[in-house]
This record gives sequence, C-alpha cells and structure tokens, in this order.
Amino acid sequence: MMSEPQPFHRLFGLSWMDFFQGTSVTVETEVDLSLKQQFLDVVIIHTGADPIPRRLPDGFEELAAHNLLTFKSHQEALDSWTLLELIGHFVNYRKQSRPALNQLRPESDYRLFAVCARFPAGLAGKVALAQLSEGVYEVRALTLSIRIIVVSQLPQAEHNAMLHLFSASEELLQYGQAHYHPYSADTSTLLYQLLREYSEGSDMTDKLKEFVRRSIDELLESLPAEKLRERLSNEERLKGMPAEERLKGMPAEERLKGLSTAEQIRALSPEAREALARQLKNDGNGSNGE
Repeated sequence: MMSEPQPFHRLFGLSWMDFFQGTSVTVETEVDLSLKQQFLDVVIIHTGADPIPRRLPDGFEELAAHNLLTFKSHQEALDSWTLLELIGHFVNYRKQSRPALNQLRPESDYRLFAVCARFPAGLAGKVALAQLSEGVYEVRALTLSIRIIVVSQLPQAEHNAMLHLFSASEELLQYGQAHYHPYSADTSTLLYQLLREYSEGSDMTDKLKEFVRRSIDELLESLPAEKLRERLSNEERLKGMPAEERLKGMPAEERLKGLSTAEQIRALSPEAREALARQLKNDGNGSNGE
C-alpha cells in the first residue's frame, strides 16, 4: 500500500498544475483510487482537441486523453514494484473513468509515465530499458508501455526546466530555477516550498545546501510581503516580534489565556489595575457590612 504523499510528490503535482495553467489540460494530484487510499501522484487529462500552446518536457510530447504519472524523488528508488503499482493504478483508473458500466475506454486513451530524479540502476538490472532519447526510456509490460523519464539525464533546455527543479543536482536545479517561466501567480511560493524541502534534507551535500540557502534568500527578497505571510504558520509569523506587536489586535481573553492570576494582573494597564483595586476594596467593604 502506498503511504500518504510526501512533500516532493505534492510539489511535483503542483508544478504540473502550474505548467498547464491557462490551457485545455486538467491536472489532478494525489488521486485516491481505492477505499484504502493508494495515492497516484498525478493524472494529466487532455480531452479537448485544442493543441497545447507550449512545448512539453522530453518524453511527454504525445499525451493521451488520460496520462498517469508516478514520481520518485532523489530520496527514493524507482523499482519494479513501483511499475507494478502504476499498472495497478491504471487498472483501477480505467474502470473508474469508463463511460458506461459495461464499457471500457480503449487502452490508447491512456499513457503511463514514471518520473525519477536519478537513474534507476536497480530496475535496469531486472528489466530492459529501451532508450528513446537522452533521459527518456520505455518499458514494455504485456500490452502496456511505460515511459520512464530520468530527470538528471534530461538536456538543459527550457522545455525541461520545470522537471530540473526536481533533479537534486546543483547544476540542474540552478538551471531549472533560472529558466522555468511561471504560468501562475503562486509559482514563486511553490518554488520557495520546494527549496525549503531541499534545505531540510539530510542527504543533501553541503555545496547543494549552500546553493539552496542562497536561492531561498534571493527568492524571499523578490516575494511580496503578503505572499510570504500566506505561507507562514501563526507561530512563524509571530517569531521575533516584540510582545506588544504580538498582542496587538488580540482579544483580551486570548491575551490572558494560560497566565496565572498574578501575571494577568501585571498584564493590565495602570488604569485597569487601579479600577480592579477599587473594585476589590468595595467588594471587601460590602462583605464586612453584611
């Protein structure tokens, strides 16, 4: 059973959503194909007759109506089990997308893709990988063909720039960042999240981490403040702010939550403390007069 999607998988899906922004192509991510939640990373749906107005990355030149993608980041290996899972997803998806209960769409309406950050050496030792072009391979399984895209081997070309963002190679990551042209307003924040995932990876080289840190600093300088705030948690937004600023606009009950009685009194303004003292004095006099 596949686990919950990992950050790189989610970002991989979001990048395809951005790539097809404004076209007749629909992208669905983290598609749940069973009651036990076996996630398929990405489905690219192209049912219209309109041509796609931009060049696709190598290996994706001829899309079918339904294109099923599985993705393995630099932290994972693309192996034979991954391909078996992808075929299983295809079987489920084909049943779910059929036009009638007793009618399946033809197999030609579907294409299967496995994208991996690094070359699948283990898989290549078990099955025949037919190379179609630089970084693009094909595996035959019964009547199906699975296109395998090895990101680290793709040429440095603008139409491949989006995939190079997932290569985990300093040279290719730098190329992707410099040459990928966003199609939606949120792409800069998507790139920020992707770089943060790289910066937190324990398997990254020091050189790559330093490049990522510099890239994050440069990206943060270019992002509007409101876009940055949208991506921060409440704790991150308040970090480093003076206490007065953190409390500004907060309801009184929220300001006092979790404080002891003494701390709550000290938090009051001088006028409020005087008013409280008078109230307590009056309450005391009233109780003595009873």
